[in-house]
Amino acid sequence: RTDAERWILARLAATTAEAHGHFAAYRFDLLAQCLYEFAWNAFCDWFLELSKPALNGSDAADVQSTRHTVLYVLEALLRLLHPLTPFITEELWRQVGPRLGIDAASISLQAYPQPGDFGGSGYASAEADVEWLKAMVSALRRVRSELGVSPGKQVGLLLQGGQDSDRGRIERFAAQLGFLLRLERIEWLAADAVTPPAATAIVGELRLLVP
Repeated sequence: RTDAERWILARLAATTAEAHGHFAAYRFDLLAQCLYEFAWNAFCDWFLELSKPALNGSDAADVQSTRHTVLYVLEALLRLLHPLTPFITEELWRQVGPRLGIDAASISLQAYPQPGDFGGSGYASAEADVEWLKAMVSALRRVRSELGVSPGKQVGLLLQGGQDSDRGRIERFAAQLGFLLRLERIEWLAADAVTPPAATAIVGELRLLVP
């Protein structure tokens, strides 16, 4: 239901395809690296973070869908990792599988994931949107860090320039940006407006200013 879910499913499909390629080439070092990067960077670092607005929101359908997707992706990731870390994945899978209604004695009896299992090819727009959101979050967190602003303190965000797509994305993701970055307000400045003293970051053609 959410862009974050569609993004992680697209990344899961791409990672699965990459894993198959490394198996075929007997490059188990690259296999381990690609699965590590997906597990740590895409799933743990970004997807779980981007899921928080939905999980803490008031839309029950989004909450249920996001919870299911977290478990669904984790279960598939355990199957991808199983040939490399069989004992760990077996133990974890026995906790995750039943939560998805999977009635099997062992992860070893489950099929290895295929790229086409996750429908990632239809999520290109969600991928682009979430990559933009990630760039926004990273840029603003860097500004907060440079200013020495505590994580719990709310700040204002001024926007200037950008494209029409940026305005549309700001409108769509305002709630997520506010939640993830502790923003008290988001305001647009005219292109020719005099900007107040502020720390600045750039995402594409969009200027982000934190007074």
